[in-house]
Amino acid sequence: MSYEQLADNYRDRIIFPVHNNSGKVIGFGARLIKKNDKAPKYINTPENELYVKSKILYGTYFARHAIDKADECLLVEGYTDVISLHQAGIENVVASGGTSLTQDQLRLIKKYTKNLTIIYDGDAAGVKAALRGLDMALEESLNVKLVLIPDKEDPDSYVQKVGANQFRNFILHNKKDFILFQLEVSLKDAGADANKKSEVVNQIAETISKIDKTEDFTKQQDYIRQCSQILNIDETGFTSLVNKFIRNRISLQENKLPFEEAKHFEENVRKAEESNFDDQTFNLLFRDDLQEREIARILLEHGTKKWNNQELIAEHVLSELPEDDLIDNQTVLKLIEEYKQQIANHHTPDKNYFVYHVDQNLSTLAVSLLHFPFEESIHWKRELSQSTGYQKSLFEQDYKSFLNTIKKENEAVLMSYLNIGKDNTHNEVESAINYLKLRKIKRLLLQNQSDLEKADPSQQSTLFLTHQHLKQMEIELSKKLGSVVIR
Repeated sequence: MSYEQLADNYRDRIIFPVHNNSGKVIGFGARLIKKNDKAPKYINTPENELYVKSKILYGTYFARHAIDKADECLLVEGYTDVISLHQAGIENVVASGGTSLTQDQLRLIKKYTKNLTIIYDGDAAGVKAALRGLDMALEESLNVKLVLIPDKEDPDSYVQKVGANQFRNFILHNKKDFILFQLEVSLKDAGADANKKSEVVNQIAETISKIDKTEDFTKQQDYIRQCSQILNIDETGFTSLVNKFIRNRISLQENKLPFEEAKHFEENVRKAEESNFDDQTFNLLFRDDLQEREIARILLEHGTKKWNNQELIAEHVLSELPEDDLIDNQTVLKLIEEYKQQIANHHTPDKNYFVYHVDQNLSTLAVSLLHFPFEESIHWKRELSQSTGYQKSLFEQDYKSFLNTIKKENEAVLMSYLNIGKDNTHNEVESAINYLKLRKIKRLLLQNQSDLEKADPSQQSTLFLTHQHLKQMEIELSKKLGSVVIR
């Protein structure tokens, strides 16, 4: 190809630089200046590691402070809409670039505000575009309003036609709630067709079911009440339908064993031995037994030590343990019951009490928990002691002078480095107890899920709230234990 035949891909187009959240240009959008049926109206920079269209909203960098100040984000469709509104002094505006909203874009908006107002053209295409993907906005707990610009206008042309003040007033007085607007449009399309109206009821119920966070419960109930009145249907029945969609989504999202299987843990372990599970699956299955044995080990090894000024570690552990039905290992359960009985008789047994117990099962368990199969070499211990002592000595020599150059709040951190061989018993106790509490919550979640499937409509809202509270407790405990929870 000769030089004369080369042509710029962006020729005869207006170029719109696209900035990331730091203000750096990472891509371009290009719009045709003259009409050309053979060429696309817009072209964009090909996606790469920096420019991912689904994660970017045009104008965010320049609008972020205005959005935060107004506590509202105006969302339009095109680049020119953003520019014209900015020139008119309306700066809390960004553009989707003509694509459906994505979860990443909605989360970007949520960083600055929970109030999203979508401004689209008033024609049929604009209405359809406005309704695309907004269920995800409800899942992100955003308050979504819609404004449709008068027909044959767009935000760019309309603000230039009426001016900034009138445009603001139009937005203020023509905002419509997303769900109620969706219901209005859908009912208009359905007309007198009973089948189509039934589809509308299901569609709206599914949309409302996306409002499922605990803090949004009142909002969900308000929508159920308003929509059931507009649809002229029974509110209790509509609530049941919304809860059905919630249950269906929960069952798809959560990877849990059926409740009946959870009651037969030992049987599941036996079956696992006969199948081809990988090592990770085996570890997950046996982890419960290890944690139960850890509780028993703590009682044997640390039970007689002080937890605080008021109680011993054994007393603290036994008072914090969930119900006994959570302990599947019958020998561990027997040891715990024996320990409780001894404390009730004002005697705190030491490890020797169980090591030499008349019950052979308890004695074997105690020995297995307190026995350490690997003994460190005497020479290695001496080497380690000398090395640790030498390093500690060097550190302590410089410590006083070093303290003068740092802030006082760092002192506690530095002291922790000097505290070599610190007793970690409290952490061990809390971790073991929290794990059993987490198991209790998981079983309650399974039970609640089973109850939800059988519940009457009048009971479902309460059971769903219970699920949400249990899920929050599960997340908090998992954070303490460093586990991952599937939402």
